Amino acid sequence: MPKLISGAEIVFKALEDQKVEYIFGYPGGAVLPIYDELKNHKSIKHILARHEQGAGHSAEGYARSSGKPGVLLVTSGPGATNTVTALTDAYMDSVPLVCISGQVPTHLIGTDAFQECDTTGITRPCTKHNWLVKDVNDLSRVLHLAFEVATTGRPGPVLVDIPKDIQFKKGKYKFFKNTLKKKLNGKTTHKIANSELDKFIDLIKKSSKPIFYTGGGVINSGPEASKYLRELVSLTGFPITSTLQGLGAYPGDDPQFLGMLGMHGTYEANNAMHDCDLMINIGARFDDRITGKVDEFSPGSKKIHVDIDPSSIGKNIKVDLAIVSDVTEFLKSLIKRFKEKNKNFVGSNKQKTSKWWELIGKWREKKSLNFINSDKVIKPQHAVQRLYELTKNQDTFITTEVGQHQMWAAQHYKFNKPNRWMTSGGLGTMGYGLPAAIGVQIANPGKLVVDIAGEASVLMTMQEMSTAVQYRLPIKIFILNNEYMGMVRQWQELLHEKNYSESYTAALPDFVKLAESYGCVGIRAKSPEELDEKIKEMINIDKPVIFDCVVDKAENCFPMIPSGKPHNQMILGPEEEEEISDEGKILV
Repeated sequence: MPKLISGAEIVFKALEDQKVEYIFGYPGGAVLPIYDELKNHKSIKHILARHEQGAGHSAEGYARSSGKPGVLLVTSGPGATNTVTALTDAYMDSVPLVCISGQVPTHLIGTDAFQECDTTGITRPCTKHNWLVKDVNDLSRVLHLAFEVATTGRPGPVLVDIPKDIQFKKGKYKFFKNTLKKKLNGKTTHKIANSELDKFIDLIKKSSKPIFYTGGGVINSGPEASKYLRELVSLTGFPITSTLQGLGAYPGDDPQFLGMLGMHGTYEANNAMHDCDLMINIGARFDDRITGKVDEFSPGSKKIHVDIDPSSIGKNIKVDLAIVSDVTEFLKSLIKRFKEKNKNFVGSNKQKTSKWWELIGKWREKKSLNFINSDKVIKPQHAVQRLYELTKNQDTFITTEVGQHQMWAAQHYKFNKPNRWMTSGGLGTMGYGLPAAIGVQIANPGKLVVDIAGEASVLMTMQEMSTAVQYRLPIKIFILNNEYMGMVRQWQELLHEKNYSESYTAALPDFVKLAESYGCVGIRAKSPEELDEKIKEMINIDKPVIFDCVVDKAENCFPMIPSGKPHNQMILGPEEEEEISDEGKILV
């Protein structure tokens, strides 16, 4: 007969069997038995956040940069509600998280007890699945199932709510493996039919204006997917663009890469998407920042959509060929089939696509990411370019907050490997980047981790610097400080007659002194001539750094598709600003 152990010990046995090395958390009354058990499990290290939202974003950064699920441990009531933003962020960006929350004892559930809330009710819309465990003998099964659900199919967050009395009770522990027999959220185990592959190949061969449009699904599928994607793009000779979350799946400095697409994407990427005759969507979801005006989105193209999640296919845009599959498995099968049927496809197809590449070359001549530089004030785009040039020769990991700086980072920092770019895309969570950098640094010790931040965003989770200092994590917070909520100010300029209502951040802290008060290093750059030396100084310091880069206050993020407009009607700079329709204003 198996030995009876406490619920708290069952939690750690399950974590050990799932090969968990780190948990991010914050203790409280309803999880004290689990925290008490922590001392008996030396293989699992606990990282103490300063706020549960910070713990959640750190777990996301860990997951996205390592490919392993992130684990967080929080108490009941406010502990659980503080994690909702991070769970929703992970849900929208398909990040595998396992959140273990404490709950009041079972006999007090529903009595409005101290620090009680309906955690499973609150988190149902922002998790793939959640469980309230009322029987200690169910606990090991539920925990192992939680890990499987989080990492199977389209990844995402799950939550296991454990009442305090269940943590004390004794029960049996068993390691449950692969309990999901049925398909879950589009996970397919069947071989992709040759007929589907042949339809795909046929569309490729008929096309004279093709484009690959790739997203975060390629990254989520693992490093093999990026390898196969590079091979397929090379085999076809087709141009490729990427969503914000797909950056790094294909080398950012390759001539076939047209840059990021979407609202602040490149002129060539957006025009190619609009004018193409074949759009090959691999692991992206046609979200509103990509499509612009839906009824004028790429009107003349056949569309192929490969996605692991069947609910994403046909949701926003109707497609001509839908394939539900994991990206790695699909690309592997497609390349094998393609090679069998098409020797030297690039050579034989060059003539067919030559006019398309000529047109793309003309769009590229617009140099849509250009900006007017200055020798007096640091332009934010210039700051990102210099950061890239001075860090590109080492294996650098970039996180961001949310706003103009995030878009400038995506435009001007080139990623050549997957899992090097961690940003909040779907939810757009200000305050994401700093705690995410902590998780990335823990997953990648010895690597350079930089959070490209805005001064407004970073203040939302600034308390997490204390965690970075405690665990000696040498993260670099590179703040593009324009004293405004930059993207809000930009939209107020374009949509609301320059009424900058509440977007100026008065009473900002002195970031250098703030850094010193945390026990880390503060650096400030005010002029272009000192920027390079200061960035080098930041890189060479083996401690957490807050870098206050004072940039042009009025710079706007271009190019952009004005809200409510199709892809081919981009504004390239301030001289082209035009009236935005009332319909467009609603879409911002």
